[in-house]
Amino acid sequence: MSTENTMRAISQDVLGGPEVLKEVELEIPRPGPSEVLIRVHAAGLNPTDWKHRANGNFLGKPPFVLGWDVSGVVEAIGLGVTLHKPGDEVFGMLPYPYGVGAHAEYVTGPARAFAHKPAEVDHTQAGAIPLAALTAWQALVDTADVRPGQRVLIHAAAGGVGHLAVQIAKERGAYVISTASAGKHEFLRSLGVDETVDYRETDFAEVVRDVDVVLDTVGGEYRSRSLRTLRPGGLLVSILPSGSPALAEEAQGLGVRAIELLVEADQAGMRAIAELVAAGRLRAEVAEVFPLAEASKAHALGDTGRTVGKLVLQVR
Repeated sequence: MSTENTMRAISQDVLGGPEVLKEVELEIPRPGPSEVLIRVHAAGLNPTDWKHRANGNFLGKPPFVLGWDVSGVVEAIGLGVTLHKPGDEVFGMLPYPYGVGAHAEYVTGPARAFAHKPAEVDHTQAGAIPLAALTAWQALVDTADVRPGQRVLIHAAAGGVGHLAVQIAKERGAYVISTASAGKHEFLRSLGVDETVDYRETDFAEVVRDVDVVLDTVGGEYRSRSLRTLRPGGLLVSILPSGSPALAEEAQGLGVRAIELLVEADQAGMRAIAELVAAGRLRAEVAEVFPLAEASKAHALGDTGRTVGKLVLQVR
């Protein structure tokens, strides 16, 4: 039970499966200069959460508190903050990867990582959006500059990043082709997908051609196969960067381009996303909501890789 100066959080002392997650009591952090303290209402989960839980990745050895997606209320502001005040409802992504810590009752982060939460949605919906939507926005808008009439191939299109990327690509006027299992095609068509490929039955690289942009959310051999779907000069954006030049070199040999992207905290992007959310043109599909104390159950479901949309922790 948290006290006036402490909070509940989900932490881990070792790397491993969902069972390593445990509820702990930690001191409530204080906002530093240019930071805000947020009372978390909801926090989304993303595949990067279960990968860090199992492997440490950027964070190294535990203990640590996971979570980058935040929707909540500003509790206090640090020195020099002018954009937010106590009582403001905000949402955003903590700076990836080292600004982690959203799976707790309170979290601090840079004031400019957050935008005002649209009044049209609740905290659960807002908490599901930031990391996945920013990833899609930075890939399709900032990097690829998708334009009306372009053909965009989105892999794992029913996943967290994928289904938001579909909506953003359609908002940009693109013709969208998706890969997903057959059971998810109806959902994707409801989002506006123009053409669906069942990756279990069909090799997308054999049937998809003349694509302007590929959004790779899968990695592995999907990346090389995707290069062959691009028109000359086309672009593949992978959100699973390896740090190796091999992909870019292979792309160059085929007369196309390949870029690896790591999502960044971005207030301009969050504001653009907030406008789409407020207008009802961007919405997260929330597969399931778990109380904070059941974070391990959420991770176990996420580990299956079969959910449609996002999982969310309800903190308060």
